[in-house]
Amino acid sequence: MSLLPSPPRPEERQSIHWPILHSSAWALAIAVAAAADDRPWIIVLPDARALDQLHRELTFFAGDLLPVLHMPDWEVLPYDQYSPLPDLISERLATLVRLPTLLRGVVLVSAETLMQRLPPTDFIVGRSFDITVGQQFSISAASAQLAQAGYSAVAQVGVPGEFALRGSLFDVYPMGYPQALRIDLFDDRIESIRHFDPDTQRSLDRLQRLRLLPAREFPLDDASCKDFRRRFRSRFEGEPTRSAIYSGVRQNTAPPGTEFYLPLFFDHTATLFQYLPARRVFVTGTDAATAFTRIWDEIVARHEDRRHDIQHPVLDPAELFQTPAQVLELLQQSARLSPNADSTAGALDLSAPPALALDARAAQPLAPLATLLAGIKGRTLITADSPGRREVLQDLLRESGIHCEPALGWHAFLNSTARVSLAVAPDVGGLVVADPALTILADGELFGRLAQQERRRRRSSLDPLAILRDLQDLTAGAPVVHAEYGVGRYIGLQMMQVAEQEGEFLVIEYQGGDRIYVPVSTLHLVSRYTGATPDAAPLHKLGSDQWARAKRRASEQVRDVAADLLDLYAQRQARKGAPLKAGEDEYRAFAAAFPFEETADQAEAIHNVQKDMASERPMDRVVCGDVGFGKTEVAMRAAFIAVQAGHQVAVLVPTTLLAEQHLANFRDRFADLPVRIESLSRFRSTSNAREIVADLATGRVDILIATHRLLHADAQFRNLGLMIIDEEHRFGVRDKERLKALRAEVHVLTLTATPIPRTLNMALGGLRDLSLITTPPAGRVAINTTVGEWRDASIREAALRELRRGGQIYFVHNEIQTIEKVADDLRRIVPEASIRVGHGQMRERDLEQLMVDFYHRRFDLLLCTTIIESGIDVPTANTIMINNADRLGLAQLHQLRGRVGRSHHRAFAFLLVPS
Repeated sequence: MSLLPSPPRPEERQSIHWPILHSSAWALAIAVAAAADDRPWIIVLPDARALDQLHRELTFFAGDLLPVLHMPDWEVLPYDQYSPLPDLISERLATLVRLPTLLRGVVLVSAETLMQRLPPTDFIVGRSFDITVGQQFSISAASAQLAQAGYSAVAQVGVPGEFALRGSLFDVYPMGYPQALRIDLFDDRIESIRHFDPDTQRSLDRLQRLRLLPAREFPLDDASCKDFRRRFRSRFEGEPTRSAIYSGVRQNTAPPGTEFYLPLFFDHTATLFQYLPARRVFVTGTDAATAFTRIWDEIVARHEDRRHDIQHPVLDPAELFQTPAQVLELLQQSARLSPNADSTAGALDLSAPPALALDARAAQPLAPLATLLAGIKGRTLITADSPGRREVLQDLLRESGIHCEPALGWHAFLNSTARVSLAVAPDVGGLVVADPALTILADGELFGRLAQQERRRRRSSLDPLAILRDLQDLTAGAPVVHAEYGVGRYIGLQMMQVAEQEGEFLVIEYQGGDRIYVPVSTLHLVSRYTGATPDAAPLHKLGSDQWARAKRRASEQVRDVAADLLDLYAQRQARKGAPLKAGEDEYRAFAAAFPFEETADQAEAIHNVQKDMASERPMDRVVCGDVGFGKTEVAMRAAFIAVQAGHQVAVLVPTTLLAEQHLANFRDRFADLPVRIESLSRFRSTSNAREIVADLATGRVDILIATHRLLHADAQFRNLGLMIIDEEHRFGVRDKERLKALRAEVHVLTLTATPIPRTLNMALGGLRDLSLITTPPAGRVAINTTVGEWRDASIREAALRELRRGGQIYFVHNEIQTIEKVADDLRRIVPEASIRVGHGQMRERDLEQLMVDFYHRRFDLLLCTTIIESGIDVPTANTIMINNADRLGLAQLHQLRGRVGRSHHRAFAFLLVPS
């Protein structure tokens, strides 16, 4: 950072402006200026999403030179009947306890949190206590002290704010710590303090000292709860016991939503301004005053909506939040900095990089980049979104003759002498630094993330009137088929009067001149004749069994799938498969790269798969686990073993979107290994697919991720060793068994969250092995599921709750004909949200681009059909609303609900049904 000149900084009580900077240049300028200052910089932004983006950028640029703290929102609406998650409270308390002594660094805070009233500044320090190795320790006294601090006594700790007594071990998950801690006692003294994993109970590194913060932002000891009840009775009229909040606090517990009664626990409250050192720099946006006013108006509106709730009486907004005027007055007393389009003061001499729209599918996609790099002065850093993208870029750069060296981060790049470097930096945009001459080129901006548009044959309409329109196009004499009478010739439409009712009838003539008259009400029984030679269509004779015999012959020609299955599994039992094993050191290194700790069920499933693949009997194992429980990691371990043993792997998925997501995930996981991973789906051009199939036959592709297209691409594997079938309930019996029939000795691993009865029956019957993953990952929060009617107010509240915390929303409406009307309704209900529509009748590239844009948070709400059912993983989307949920199956609902709740945020699922 010392290589870069520091931009101008405001003095005490001074306000200065920087120009509006391009992309990540704003984050770089802040990081450089804050690193050279001896005051903390507080960044205030109105949008939680922009705050998250800036957090990632600052973490990349500031690195280890500068602390970057985040004061998160509660992620609930004002006066909500939900409480913040313990992880959020833990991070808030950890930040609040550091602020008074923070000499330098960056603090990120939203406009609403800056307006929020907080506990007094002496509350956290006064309710904290330290524990050190070697000191005397009373379990009963510590338990009582933790209970008064708001901690919960449990059998086994799992989230911040819990403690458990286990013999001579005292486990606690302190607020402000990333992991649980275990206090090991010898007699009445502390022998050791260690981090440990709550799932595996395995001890990790040791600590000499531990500070236990309170578990909440308000106290729950007897005296504080008594003061709360007294203030509650004097503040609100009526019988207090009708309030769930009052009744809960009377029992020294905190029901959901207690946070919005925080002033009743204290004689006075504080604000974030009082926690900060006197010398500080505030950085605000250009529209800070407007943002504070908008937030205040929303708080007042929420108060008006809830003020008549007897069970949950509400405090006045001014008791919970500062007014915009109060916040602006306090800001004027500090050094301030804000962007301004008219400013010429300058931060750093930063500008946008040259625009390039590279075509990833071109013969030489990086040729324009090579020309650009040759003309760039100074050094260049190319950033990739993920390790998988880094490896793809590195291969492309090498093929284009561009030499680049890996960089572990921004500071490693600054201190190196390489002309071109490559680093992983998700969400960091491109920029150019004039002095010294440095350029950042972002992967996403290089290729533009623009999907190619291809001309496609228009799909047939799914309009329910399509049959009628289809028949209206018939000419007289054209052959048609009636489901009950067989093949005849269409004569025309005729008006007839039957039972004194006039109606229109379709006239069909059969062999011998016999005719039938089909009323419009039974038109669904008639269809076009689709034989190879319509002009020579054989006409059936009414009154004979000719049509019945034709249907019977067709039935007899249907393949006996059950017999084929029995024969296939007999072959698999009789034949010997190739035992597949990987080197212990290589496998241990690959397993250690998994960024999470395996759950017990997941570890057992991995062990069983390893054991099956090492045996001579071909594996046929079903791994059944809820969505997001880690089935993909089991598959990746199996794929690694197969590839290390010199065999190819095929991964079959039901949708193109899931194929693209698996491609990115597999490439990230295998980024540091010489493994070639490709995908085969309708997103691949014909020439590209032909090349992949050719390389597959020669063994140059190690792992192939494919959709149903694999069944029709004449794909030949050189040495197929493992077949992985994901979301097996989405495939037909014939699809799956055709793949297995490719090689009866191939190892087969099936992944599913909702197994079909046939799969369970075969597993219970011993034809297939079964592994269950029933333990959720650590930190996974249960999805809050609600069933109710469509109400505009409820939909708006759910959407705003997600938008305010910077998240995204799925809205599932499984009718393409009316989906645009629903889009108009949602735009009226939630005008704050940017909404786009997606469904299966869109062109492939349009749909691909839509999902890429949603993944990269370019819009807020995705209104779609059930195309998102299979495997789409968007961690920032944690609210899903499913319209007409009663029309979907339980397996579909379970899969759809699994699209949310894939991060540490609380997830919401709303199933909307008719009254």
